[in-house]
Amino acid sequence: MIINIAIDGPSGSGKSTMAKRISRELGYHYIDTGALYRAIALFVKRAGIDPGDEDAVSAGIAQINIGFRFSDRIQHTYLNEEDVSEQIRSPEISEYASRVSMLRCVRTRLLGIQRDFAMQHNLIMDGRDIGTTVLPDAQIKIYLTADVKDRATRRYEELLARGEKVDYETVLSDMVARDTQDMTRKLSPLRRAEDAVLVETTGLSLEAGYQKVKSVILSLLETL
Repeated sequence: MIINIAIDGPSGSGKSTMAKRISRELGYHYIDTGALYRAIALFVKRAGIDPGDEDAVSAGIAQINIGFRFSDRIQHTYLNEEDVSEQIRSPEISEYASRVSMLRCVRTRLLGIQRDFAMQHNLIMDGRDIGTTVLPDAQIKIYLTADVKDRATRRYEELLARGEKVDYETVLSDMVARDTQDMTRKLSPLRRAEDAVLVETTGLSLEAGYQKVKSVILSLLETL
């Protein structure tokens, strides 16, 4: 039986970090769906396209190739055969990604890629609408969240560790704005699927949060 695990949640909730680690322990593929949106966002920025102009974005992405490959089960995201896995992680690209992800043409373009892979592999996929839209039939669904100040602190420390010059208040403000955009967009807004297990990690260290998520997933796997 092919098993799909969907992890949804707001920005900075730790879902990508945790999903990657759990996938390694289970021997599953990990699909970072946000990276695919970020790759399109990078293209849009480079091309000077307004990320809110759906006609222009649709015309632009019709001419490009978006995809991913694996090396030791680690996903590398490609834009026109260029590995852009590092370039897509800046706050600016995050903002572009949030805007282009609201466009139907972008979501339609990526939906088939994600579902086709899921049909053939045991995997963990994280994002904002995996359990509700992308993989509504996933056997296990998690909604991972934490207080926005906790999430902003995690993102701030992550960016500092990468050597980026950032201000905490700016990171927090950007995250609040991102939450609002993700939760109020008309197309596939961020929300908890009815059959998703809520996992709250406010006040927990990354390791403690990971152990909590892992425990829930292992318990659910035993029921399948």
